Amino acid sequence: MTTADDTRTRILAAARALFAERGYALTSLADIAAAVGLTKTAVAYHFHPKDRLAAELLAPAAEDLLTLLGTDFAGDRRATVEALVTFMVRHRAVNRLLMEDIGSADDAPPGSPGEAIRAFRDELLAKLTGPDPDDETRLRGWAVLGALQWGTAQTMNLPEERVRESLLRTTLAIEDLSPR
Repeated sequence: MTTADDTRTRILAAARALFAERGYALTSLADIAAAVGLTKTAVAYHFHPKDRLAAELLAPAAEDLLTLLGTDFAGDRRATVEALVTFMVRHRAVNRLLMEDIGSADDAPPGSPGEAIRAFRDELLAKLTGPDPDDETRLRGWAVLGALQWGTAQTMNLPEERVRESLLRTTLAIEDLSPR
């Protein structure tokens, strides 16, 4: 016999997997219900509208992001890059959801989720580049963020540690911080 918490956990796990595989827009409550062995009505009882599912899946990543942004790396760019890579790989399903389904943050209207995503993205860039970066440093910061966003979103089928190791080597090379 399953409890309501067990059911919610199973629904969230199925939603996470289906969103990562198909994307948010192409996953219905009926798809999630079928994956869990429930009716659509049972899933809707716990998570209606579907946005509630996404919000609950995003919450742990948001908490970790706030922790990362609040960490003082004392100018240690390598430690900053390593922490960012670890964060992005740990939350790659959420990253894929954000990248593929929420749309362009730069065009997001005030008060929208995209505006919040843009603000977090810009804070991550500032963590990588410092307060007043020159053009080269700013370009490298964008390259690191781009590599991490696409590198995590497009590698859902690979083992987490393999993705982390490869992206760490890549981003350290972009930042020119790799050991010589």
